[in-house]
Amino acid sequence: MEDLFIKFFDLLITIPTVLIALTFHECAHGFVAYKLGDPTAKYMGRLSLNPLKHLDPIGALCMVLCGFGWAKPVPVDMRQFKNPKSGMALCALAGPLTNLILGFIGAFLYWLIVLIFPSIVYNWNILSLLSIFGVLNIYLAIFNLIPLPPFDGSRILSAFLPDKYYIKLMQYERYIALGFFLVLLADDRFLGGHITGALATVVYWIFNGFLSFFNLFV
Repeated sequence: MEDLFIKFFDLLITIPTVLIALTFHECAHGFVAYKLGDPTAKYMGRLSLNPLKHLDPIGALCMVLCGFGWAKPVPVDMRQFKNPKSGMALCALAGPLTNLILGFIGAFLYWLIVLIFPSIVYNWNILSLLSIFGVLNIYLAIFNLIPLPPFDGSRILSAFLPDKYYIKLMQYERYIALGFFLVLLADDRFLGGHITGALATVVYWIFNGFLSFFNLFV
């Protein structure tokens, strides 16, 4: 019964954390695009921290239940940039970087509360909230840096590719994306979760690395 309660509580924490993580991620894309000269996101009302502006119900549900998901992509017109490829790469980087900053903040608050109130270690609810917030944001950042479509990592990689390879990558973007998600599903269901397990290892290594960094100042 206690395990069921813990899982239910974690789910309640995860839902708003997912909404915050995805909202800041997408808003960051639109904000950087706007600063680089593309007002498309602004005109479409996507420069907003209102989760409903960015919510894709299926993507958010997948994020909560499966560990990977998506929001409604912020529209970006790379033709508005002085340098389309580098501008697109900067827009793409903004999302994961924002999530990494949120993960850093979550880890800092976790560390600070344990430092100031050691007895709160026994208050599982508060630490679980901050842990899930930090870890999930770091996970979203690392996941999106995978250099395959449709992830932001492919847009960052494209800045360093010759045009002919970049065009080929974009032509097959949907097929590559579908193939990768099928691989993820197969890995999770039939192959022991090695891919998601490796990602989780990296994520917890970064989260614990943040905590170790903060301990240097004590």
